[in-house]
Amino acid sequence: MHQLKDVLLLYQYSGPLSTIYYIEDIIYKTKSKYQEIIIAKLKEFGKSLILDGLIQSTEYDEYIYHEALVHPSMILHPSPEHVLVLGGGEGATLREVLRHNTVQRAVMVDIDKEVIEVSKKYLPEWHQGAFEDRRSEIVVMDGFKYVEEAASKGEKFDVIIMDLTDPYGSEIAAHLYNVDAFKLLSKVLSNDGVLVTQAGCSSLFPKEFKQVYESAKKVFKYVYEYVAWVPSFAYMNSFIIASNRFDALGISPNTVEKRIKDRELKTRYFNSRRYFAMFWLAS
Repeated sequence: MHQLKDVLLLYQYSGPLSTIYYIEDIIYKTKSKYQEIIIAKLKEFGKSLILDGLIQSTEYDEYIYHEALVHPSMILHPSPEHVLVLGGGEGATLREVLRHNTVQRAVMVDIDKEVIEVSKKYLPEWHQGAFEDRRSEIVVMDGFKYVEEAASKGEKFDVIIMDLTDPYGSEIAAHLYNVDAFKLLSKVLSNDGVLVTQAGCSSLFPKEFKQVYESAKKVFKYVYEYVAWVPSFAYMNSFIIASNRFDALGISPNTVEKRIKDRELKTRYFNSRRYFAMFWLAS
């Protein structure tokens, strides 16, 4: 963040792309054990969560990112009852998971307790009570340590959703998306399970995206990229969906429509047409 006379600006760099945001107000700022956390009001985008200087989600368009991340995998599975969310501390990913009336248990694991607490207080529009839902379990620890422990207990999940830092964010981040990581995750994924991860932007970071995609291909039978334009990110956000049982492009439009109707799914962005459009827009 930079002060220019009486104007506070946020400069965000994503490889070859640079964007500038006008900060109208800083609502809250702190430094956790893991990262700098800022809740700010950005012009045109409203209240926003910013971690280490990077926008995670904004009031204006967080629903696009979170609906795109969650619903394709949940709809692909015929009856997702047990769901694991890695990351997603603001609670919006959990919120979207809980919209499916098939869900009996949703475990959200985030390493940074401070993000969760700040989100509970300052971002109620994001979580909308998801933290208090009787089906929710909130765990504060390293997500992959949780997975290791769950695997040792023989736990299984129908859907795993990775809402973590971008794969090109740091050397540490890259390890979250390698072959070993996907092999570990497959141990707690049911035989007919579906896994999805946000994967940054394949257009701006093609090398890093390809590494994640190829790693997933070595573990799962069906692997696809799909995308959604997120205005506050200023790019097409890439996602990777994977399964050993279900082909994401093998599902029919009628089945998608029926599952949306049967689950009484209420969304602003996601629908059956967008389900397929997100795949065809991918590079």
